[in-house]
Amino acid sequence: MTQSVSTLVILGASGDLTSRLLLPAIGQLLTDQPERAFTLIGASSDALDDDTWRARVRESFATVEAKGAAVDRLLKETRYVEADATSAHDLQALLSGVEGVPALYFALPPAITAKACDALGTFDLPAGLTLALEKPFGTDRESAIRLNERLARLVPEDQIHRVDHFLGRSSVLNILGLRFANSILEPLWDGLHIQRVDILYDETLALEGRARYYDTAGALMDMIQSHLLQVMSVLGMEPPSTLGARDLRDAKGLVLRATRVWDDDPVTASRRARYAAGEIEGRKLPAYADEEGVDPSRQTETLAEVTLQIDTWRWKGVPFTLRSGKALGSRRREMVVTFAPAQHVPSGLTGTTEPAKLRLLFAPDALSLEVNINGTDDPFGLERASLTADFGPGALLAYGEVLEGILDGDPSLSVRADTAVECWRIVEPVLAAWREGRVPLEEYPAGSEGPDGWAGLG
Repeated sequence: MTQSVSTLVILGASGDLTSRLLLPAIGQLLTDQPERAFTLIGASSDALDDDTWRARVRESFATVEAKGAAVDRLLKETRYVEADATSAHDLQALLSGVEGVPALYFALPPAITAKACDALGTFDLPAGLTLALEKPFGTDRESAIRLNERLARLVPEDQIHRVDHFLGRSSVLNILGLRFANSILEPLWDGLHIQRVDILYDETLALEGRARYYDTAGALMDMIQSHLLQVMSVLGMEPPSTLGARDLRDAKGLVLRATRVWDDDPVTASRRARYAAGEIEGRKLPAYADEEGVDPSRQTETLAEVTLQIDTWRWKGVPFTLRSGKALGSRRREMVVTFAPAQHVPSGLTGTTEPAKLRLLFAPDALSLEVNINGTDDPFGLERASLTADFGPGALLAYGEVLEGILDGDPSLSVRADTAVECWRIVEPVLAAWREGRVPLEEYPAGSEGPDGWAGLG
């Protein structure tokens, strides 16, 4: 560990993101790495005193059973500053009171983050300042370019952390070890041996009070444009020389620059739907359009599916289908690699001849390799068998791994400027087709597996 940041300042410290995700991750990080020492400052426009702030931090730490000398030290020293994140005066005063090298974490809506960046550009910033911001990085390709230009005027790219907590998930990091440390697998990792790749993130959770954000985003922007494209880039990348930030992000960028909608036809390569009234695990749900805070005229989708192609030698002809949805009947969080079928099954063998499948599961992190084997009762009959392994939960929460990179000045797990723009470029044809009504907005009952007629994935 070579920590470069001395003080972590969270803008929007009174919000849900801070209490539910950031603070527990900090507590776990300090418990796991007790040699760490940094100052934590919470800042927002809410009127809180230091004692109230410390109580909130302590409460969040308790959810992960954070303990140890490093935790006690941070709890004793952390403080709160009432500040308007869009005010140059407040931000300058906040940063002038910071010791050592600071990092600013924008736990704020994107529009407020953009205004805060404008305010930061009006005065001299501390040397070494790191900026960390949450997705979405803009609302389309042009706004992502403008945001990058704002940020580039403030600090160098290596000091900008565009946070995508999926890139902190152990299951995503496990892809690198599985692919590149096993000579049995990597030679098969191409279009000659792989038939299709599906990346699924289906949830049983519904809107759960997130209408203010979700109704302006939808499943495509919330999950596919950001998280799932990043996962796809790790699955599809060429072997990097090292796992250093430059090599890893270069490899991901090459994949995304080569990615486009399947056959350049967003009408046939995408589908969308939203949930109608239904029931999940005994809980009755209203239709999405009737949820509090939802504007039905926006036609926001709660289930999105897009098929893409990667125009490289390795992936020629292989469809990558990304899907995410809410209020579905079963929770599926997995990457499924379907291998090509056997070229010839000898006569005399009967039973299943389904292609082999490799499943990499998110939370719980595990893998399963499904293959055909000879049956125990009839050696001429083929049966399906699964070889499984459990990766375990990992040492840190996803946000803990992200915060570790921010504190250590390692942007390996963050989204680079050009990558943020490419992700918008990839989905823009789909968004345009949806806005123009060329892809119908279908419906499915909450608690079902999706609209009738949708082919299953994985």
